[in-house]
Amino acid sequence: MTRHARRRFLTYLVAAPALAVATKVGVDVYAPGSADAAIPTPPAPADLVDLGDLLILAGKPTADMLVLSVDEDGGVDFRLPREEVGQGLTTAVAMLVAEELDTPLDRVRVHLEDARPELLFNQLTGSSNSVRSLYDPVRRTAAAARARMVAAAARQWGLKASELTVRAGVVIAPDGRTASYGSLTAAAATLDLGSITVTPKNESEHTLVGTPTSRIDARALVTGAHPYTLDLDVPGAKPCMVRRPPTINGTVKSVGNEAAVRAMPGVLDVVVIDSGVAVVAETFGQALDGKNALEVTWGGGTVDTLSDSDIRARLKAATPSLDLLGALVKKVDTEFDFAFASHAPLETNSAVADVRADRAEIWSGLKSPIVAQAAIAQAVGLQVSKVKVHVMQSGGSFGRRLFYDAALEAAVVSRKSGRPVRLMWSRIDDMRHGRMRPATHHRIRATYAAGQVLTFQHQVAAVETDFRHGLGDAVTAAAAGLPTGLGNATFAQTLFLTTVKSPYNFGVTTQTLTEVPLKMHTGSWRSVYSANTRGAEEIVVDELAARLGKDPVEFRRSFLKTERQRAVLDRAAKEGDWGRGLPAGWAQGIGFHEEYKSCTACLVEIDATDPKKPRVTRAVIVADVGRVINPRGLEAQLLGGLTDAISTTLRAGLHIDKGLPLEGSYSQFHYARQKDAPKDVKIHVLEGAGEPGGAGELGVPAAVGAVANAYARATGTRPRSFPVNFDVDFTPFPR
Repeated sequence: MTRHARRRFLTYLVAAPALAVATKVGVDVYAPGSADAAIPTPPAPADLVDLGDLLILAGKPTADMLVLSVDEDGGVDFRLPREEVGQGLTTAVAMLVAEELDTPLDRVRVHLEDARPELLFNQLTGSSNSVRSLYDPVRRTAAAARARMVAAAARQWGLKASELTVRAGVVIAPDGRTASYGSLTAAAATLDLGSITVTPKNESEHTLVGTPTSRIDARALVTGAHPYTLDLDVPGAKPCMVRRPPTINGTVKSVGNEAAVRAMPGVLDVVVIDSGVAVVAETFGQALDGKNALEVTWGGGTVDTLSDSDIRARLKAATPSLDLLGALVKKVDTEFDFAFASHAPLETNSAVADVRADRAEIWSGLKSPIVAQAAIAQAVGLQVSKVKVHVMQSGGSFGRRLFYDAALEAAVVSRKSGRPVRLMWSRIDDMRHGRMRPATHHRIRATYAAGQVLTFQHQVAAVETDFRHGLGDAVTAAAAGLPTGLGNATFAQTLFLTTVKSPYNFGVTTQTLTEVPLKMHTGSWRSVYSANTRGAEEIVVDELAARLGKDPVEFRRSFLKTERQRAVLDRAAKEGDWGRGLPAGWAQGIGFHEEYKSCTACLVEIDATDPKKPRVTRAVIVADVGRVINPRGLEAQLLGGLTDAISTTLRAGLHIDKGLPLEGSYSQFHYARQKDAPKDVKIHVLEGAGEPGGAGELGVPAAVGAVANAYARATGTRPRSFPVNFDVDFTPFPR
């Protein structure tokens, strides 16, 4: 651990040879830088206030409690109250800090902040909200540090701060005198510099932000030098694995051979916890052998009698028929089913825990560390202040790490076993007992006449999504910002209505959610409700275009609501050479999506000459996300969204059989491999106006529509169940 990492800078300046800035409201004076023919659709709730707006509002009271320090060598340390799971957030934030400080990017070090309860709702990573919520506070914090450095130099030279400039971390006087940040830190931290006006740069002055930049952690990641949770060398921490029940939410009744397992080579302890039976051993191999040897009598789970067909029937029953007008109108009536899907991050669930009688220390990849800290404290019988939770960078999430189950399990095992433990979920654990995107059923009905869409109704039924990870509390805290009409909605419906909206003028448009209360291990999966809901709608848009004798692109163009949207669609059609000739069995497909103040269009080409083995061969993605911090990072996010869409639209899903997913590995959960990804992908970023919009989840829904539409055109079919190829072509692992 470095000298800098040991220091704690919260909301004060430290009188030491290092400057620490923690901006907060009122401390520094902040001066901010200065389809007509279609039947209009009234604004949806998400047009008025989206989920990101609510999360920003909930976090506003503590948004400026950020910690930045400059040391005597001129290095900059920033403590990020969010999780890095591969989305490139640490790089984007480092770019903002370097930009405002006018210091080289390689001098900025970003550290993931430990759980800080005083941040309230401002340490939650999700809903494409991190850059949106951090953009101004990070700039203010870095600008405050820069202003103090310049003020210290001005005091030292007897000049006005306005006469000085900064270049590459060096303050420069008009006569050529220079002072590095490192030489000014002591004065900047200790002197009374009077009232300082903090003014972040105008976007027009940016030289780094907006420039394609490689990740600051890229070398460490590709060389294996970057430490993940199980790479940590916590003294005395022993490997641990858990034997889990044969059905979701099953319970432990008894362990029949505990003594025999304890006697196995390397086994140190056998511990019963709420989610199963843990084996602690000298090596992970010995822990695995021990847990596999356990003979456990299990109690029933919460969905033991249910399989896919049963769940699908319940979902369908929750969406009553929309056919109220019968044959009086021309209409498109459709129903869709989407399967459960695993988050399947490359790094499985893991945690390290050291719980003592009077204190506890936890290391894990956590998107909601404050909630995790409180839950762990309660489970091990300690005050929250006695539980230290370290947030570790993680190898993927897609919503999975909003839940802290591994950290909680590790803490309980450590307390019961009386030793530190390193707990790892196997891949089978992660597939079968991890979180999954809920299955959904969709009923869509669109009416049309005289070339116009008159109504568009979409009923969604979803298996209940578990939101017990802090997001609900944040939205509740911002309830005053909800549009009229959401006051009586459930939390899930509120989230649905503040994320899902139609970009088209389709007359009277309604989108509703009904949850079916099945207690399963569900969770927010990338794009949450939008991936399926808007994906299904984009399929219907193609079918409406066909009914009205219109080209799919021209049809969308005539019904999109804004010029911004049309610019994105037009660019995708142009760059993708929409309408070009393709061989039989090949086709193009297009989809459009708008969410979190951002919009995107995706055009794909597919080879479905063998409908059982379709392959996307080419893709063009265009996006306008407002102000872009790192175009290279944005491109990676959109490419990831395309890969998720290819996977879950064509082959990847979970089969539920008598209360448990059948899939237990990547060989069975058919997420796209390298051979399934298009070699030709072009991504075009349109520089938008204003502040950044959300991007992490933006790319999935449009790509779902594009892939499904391309498959339909190539095969001459109308797929209604996804993934389209969903056979059980494997032998399931034993339960």
